[in-house]
Amino acid sequence: MATMPAPQAATRVVASGGRRLVFGKPEKAKGGRLLVRSCDDGGGGGGRNGRRVGVSVEAVNGAVKLNGAAVVADVRPSVDGGGGDAFRLGKFVEGRLVYRQQFVIRSYEIGPDRTATMETIMNLLQETALNHVMCSGLAGDGFGATRQMSLRKLIWVVTRINIQVDKYSRWGDVVEIDTWVASSGKNGMRRDWIIRDRDTKNMIAGATSNWVMMNRETRRLSKIPEEVRQEVLPFYLDRSIIITAADADAGGRKIEKLTDSTAEHIRSGLAPRWSDMDVNQHVNNVKYIGWILESVPLDVLEDYHLTSITLDYRRECHQSQLLESLTSMTTTTAEPPLPAASSRCSADLHSTHLIRQQDDGAEIVRARAEWRGKEHRGAMMNQP
Repeated sequence: MATMPAPQAATRVVASGGRRLVFGKPEKAKGGRLLVRSCDDGGGGGGRNGRRVGVSVEAVNGAVKLNGAAVVADVRPSVDGGGGDAFRLGKFVEGRLVYRQQFVIRSYEIGPDRTATMETIMNLLQETALNHVMCSGLAGDGFGATRQMSLRKLIWVVTRINIQVDKYSRWGDVVEIDTWVASSGKNGMRRDWIIRDRDTKNMIAGATSNWVMMNRETRRLSKIPEEVRQEVLPFYLDRSIIITAADADAGGRKIEKLTDSTAEHIRSGLAPRWSDMDVNQHVNNVKYIGWILESVPLDVLEDYHLTSITLDYRRECHQSQLLESLTSMTTTTAEPPLPAASSRCSADLHSTHLIRQQDDGAEIVRARAEWRGKEHRGAMMNQP
């Protein structure tokens, strides 16, 4: 495949027969890049089912049509971070220390309340983080890994993430996400995010996370090599959006381990699917949200908004493992006040969660969450 920009003058190319049909002539132009498609009819000598095929490509004033139907430009990432081109992945601000990207909330990213879900938010955070690495010029051949990490077969793995939501966006809303990184101890990295409403510029969510390195072959944790440290050091910004989970733990609020006797709700037989795996050959960290909610009572899901969640990742999970989800719910009056790391919206309910292996009970993820009654939606959701 090759890339080319949309021609501005009307041109038409018709091709038929043969195994491969190539359209377009690469040339430079301003704006996004269009994919020049190399089409294979899939047959041995003719077209599909032995028939030859005829395809026409037309470009008029930048609008491209294939056999009369509009086709979409294949947008490639820009690494220069400049301008406000809607086709760019994002841009750097504050001297390339902060990466900023905008997203439209799609119809398949909303839940029964017609708003984005916590899983949607986590997916957008992950996408922004990966694009940050790619657009910084550091990306190697791994999933967010730098060149020096790829040479040493190292990958990033998240150990903890805390997300606080003041308002969930609705279908069609556009959000603006800022992300940056900083050191975390001797052998870790912290990544923070801010989510704003693009139109109002109001902050609607924030998140912080801690990451360590793991060898992708031995699956053992690794110290950060000095060569990798020097790669990422120029991008470090010592700024915290919320108090880190480690600070909360210092105050004595570690996430409680649930057991069969302390859990109020248990859901067994949860099976990771092939689509739950990521390129690092384990279950993607976002997938655990769905399994956690499997053991949350339906009336809580219907009557409360999830305003804050902290996930503490204990071990990897693979497709062959059956899981159990455990949940315990408490009201605000039953627990002491939360530290400053809690959501800016006061919680009505608190919950503790555990995802474990069903066969041996080995812990995979501990979690703690805060919920607010939907009767307060005027303060949180501002919905009709």
